[in-house]
Amino acid sequence: MRQRERWKPSKYVMRKGALRPNSDHRELAVSSRLIARLITDKYQPAIRKYARGLLLDLGCGKVPFHEAYREYVADSICADWPSSTHGSEHVDVFCDLSRSLPFACASFDTIISSDVIEHLPDPLLAFSEMSRLLKPGGILLLNTPFLYMLHEIPYDYYRFTRYAIQRLLDATGMEPVQLEEVGGAGAVVLDLLSKALTSLPLLGKPLSIATQAVGGALVGAPRTGAAQTPALARFPIGYFLVARKHAGPSGPEAQ
Repeated sequence: MRQRERWKPSKYVMRKGALRPNSDHRELAVSSRLIARLITDKYQPAIRKYARGLLLDLGCGKVPFHEAYREYVADSICADWPSSTHGSEHVDVFCDLSRSLPFACASFDTIISSDVIEHLPDPLLAFSEMSRLLKPGGILLLNTPFLYMLHEIPYDYYRFTRYAIQRLLDATGMEPVQLEEVGGAGAVVLDLLSKALTSLPLLGKPLSIATQAVGGALVGAPRTGAAQTPALARFPIGYFLVARKHAGPSGPEAQ
């Protein structure tokens, strides 16, 4: 990571060993704190369990997960668009993430790509490239929104179901280790309500914070496997994925 010594927390911060949303509204919108907490609840244990070796932070922005993964990996490479609005101080490689990526096959042990694939016009190419870059047995950590507002317009192209994600994995030589819904119907309603409230003059932000604080305690508990409710499975605010590249010769580089 370029200028590692100048890195500082942005979207997420570490508090008493736990990865949490930043309460600084300059780094994370007030109305996005709930979904940010749901995402960090997924990422921290997955990073601890799977991140290793050389990591590619793809679509890195301000590298918000750096503090979470730095002790588990040997080194990290940060890549992002030259035109990214999320900062460029720590970017090692500027490239068009929607095209073939400028790295050799099987270069990385781990790839992390947060809130990126919905902004790529060719998702099959994106998954093919991530598979190509992973070593056999390498790990992809990824999240993407589903029942969520349009953002970064006009570069917001897709919403993926778990079935679309599975098809992309099948087509590119990867298998899911963990593919889970994030949030549920309650989280979706709270997220939309808090975003609507922030547009109100004067009381908008305090009302949004209060809504998420009260409602978030009810909907924020992570549920997995058999504990998932029908509402969670049918109305996710997003998806979280841990995928492993097949150890055998499969995927784009085997063709």
